[in-house]
Amino acid sequence: MIPAPLPRPLIEPVLRRALEEDLGLAGDITSACVVPADHRSRFAIVARQAGVAAGLDCVELACALVDPAIRVTRDLADGAALRPGTRLAVLEGPSRSLMAAERTALNLLGHLSGIASVTARLVAAVQGTGVAVACTRKTTPGLRALEKYAVRAGGGMNHRYSLADAVLIKDNHIAITGGIRPALERARAGAGHMVKIEIEVDDLDQLEEVLAVGADAVLLDNMAPAMLRRAVAMVAGRMVTEASGGITPDSAAEIAATGVDLISAGWLTHSAGTLDIGLDVLAEG
Repeated sequence: MIPAPLPRPLIEPVLRRALEEDLGLAGDITSACVVPADHRSRFAIVARQAGVAAGLDCVELACALVDPAIRVTRDLADGAALRPGTRLAVLEGPSRSLMAAERTALNLLGHLSGIASVTARLVAAVQGTGVAVACTRKTTPGLRALEKYAVRAGGGMNHRYSLADAVLIKDNHIAITGGIRPALERARAGAGHMVKIEIEVDDLDQLEEVLAVGADAVLLDNMAPAMLRRAVAMVAGRMVTEASGGITPDSAAEIAATGVDLISAGWLTHSAGTLDIGLDVLAEG
């Protein structure tokens, strides 16, 4: 799956901050000392393990910000399946500039590809069921747009981007407002006509209360498959059903078989490992 690219104005500030952090106040003093100023190189970005690519735009932008003379030629697109040894792109240009851009480019590429890879595993686990896989707001501060993009590259979908996107009434909101009915009634009175309302429930009694008032979606939190099946039957298509809480590739198929519309997992972004991707020298000159 090839997601629509993020607009450059959205990701450039992230890349600038990352490069400023890595280059410090004097730039790459190692390369300045040991690499001749006129030296040029060609590097291949190569996957060391299987997964799904995401973040090649970050590679291109990191190189362009360090030195517009660096040329990036992609071999594949974000969303492509990777095997050990798969070449993602070739970088060519001044050696000092390539070394200065390398770590920032690979950090983001590996991180985002890791997210895309685990998302693809969860999507594969529910393939054919019609159940969607969504991430959450459990993202790295400052990287939300990129991490949610990586989820899309892995075949998943995005939950809300920010607190301003939709109403999601959770257990603490219910406790503060005094119950499900007052929470939903306040939400309906305060939200605009374009704003969706979802509410979290932990058991079927709470779900009965939600059905009596109405909502656009219900988050069925940490329910066992048997309870999820009963919850889906109770809802009977009147609202979107979302299962969440401890869902893994091993348990996802059983959860999907209950008939829920989507499953969400925070670990897609907060606990995905970095995909091992390296930079190999092709030629020097």
